[in-house]
Amino acid sequence: MPLKAHGIPSSNVHSAISLLINGLVNIKDTSGEFLMTLPDGRVIDTKGWNDWEWTHGVGLYGLWQHHVLTGSSSSLEVIEEWFRNRFAEGGTTKNINTMAAMLTLCCLYEHEKQHGGDSAKEATKYLAHLEAWADWAMNDLIRTRQHGLQHVTYLDDNHQQLWADTLVMTCLPLAKIGLVLNKPQYIAEAKRQFLLHSQYLFDAPTGLFFHGWQFYDESNPAPTDQPHLQGHNFARARWARGNSWATIAIPELISLLNLDPEHDPLAVHLVSVLRAQIEALLPLQAKNGLWCTLLDVPESEGSYPEASATAGFAAGMLKACRLRLFPKKDCERYTESAVKAAKAVLDNVSVDGELLSTSFGTGMGSDYQHYKNIPITPMPYGQAMALLALGEFLRLYI
Repeated sequence: MPLKAHGIPSSNVHSAISLLINGLVNIKDTSGEFLMTLPDGRVIDTKGWNDWEWTHGVGLYGLWQHHVLTGSSSSLEVIEEWFRNRFAEGGTTKNINTMAAMLTLCCLYEHEKQHGGDSAKEATKYLAHLEAWADWAMNDLIRTRQHGLQHVTYLDDNHQQLWADTLVMTCLPLAKIGLVLNKPQYIAEAKRQFLLHSQYLFDAPTGLFFHGWQFYDESNPAPTDQPHLQGHNFARARWARGNSWATIAIPELISLLNLDPEHDPLAVHLVSVLRAQIEALLPLQAKNGLWCTLLDVPESEGSYPEASATAGFAAGMLKACRLRLFPKKDCERYTESAVKAAKAVLDNVSVDGELLSTSFGTGMGSDYQHYKNIPITPMPYGQAMALLALGEFLRLYI
């Protein structure tokens, strides 16, 4: 009989992960509706595997974690092939989202360098890419007021805007590159960005994160009757997937940098923020294990259940408890919620390896209706986030 954890046979989790990996690398945009046409004429396939966007960055890291945990050679080969093909095509534009892939590339560089021989020679091919992307993030990526990383994407500079997504897409890769290449200034910058983003995005009264922040400046001045205001949080939306980036990123940064959660000042602060967020999440989780796309807006008011954010919450909560960031009694409650979420993720993995109940890509909204109107459609970042969740869940069987 297969080993069970919380009533789930390990074979069920392995089967779901296999489906998700297959769905991630074989998903196709048969209609063309998910193609992104850039001003320079390039067309980015946001649904398919053979292109370069944040979806691929998250998916690569999910595959990497699967390789680390299981020793899967096939996951490693998929990662190596993806980078080999993207570099042969000439790479892509550097922006917040496209840098997400550098986290896995840095792990791959470290792995192959340590193995010596031909692997070490292969690693040298990655070094120039890591150096160039980290240098760009440090010196050329546009900063907002207070030196925050502006959420620049393929289509929009998002002038003077901070988004929660940036923590995973750019800050984690920058921290990892700094660690591996012995560039303490990169690590310091990543830490600074975590502090800045929590300063402007964390909503202390609710314990949740806002989706984004907009600084006022000369081109976008404060209201004339309130000239003292420095900016705003758009719709003040506590959007689920945006919140899940913080849930993933905080324990990931603490783990990457081996920060002491009891004595390192940054770690102490981030653990406190994460704990407040998880405490807020627990009563908002539905009986079926999912959270709504607007966390504190009920489904009866048009905020539908959303699986990709649920996967992100499960991944972050399980990792935080595995790292023992919270007292044991708290982790028992958090793990119970995370397992419930992981079961909901399993329930939403289709036979084609797609994560159902996933919302389409979501730009910054000026009102709640914007988020309620985002359609539900399988997208590869659903598979990617589910991989992170179920990969972390697999550790319960060890």
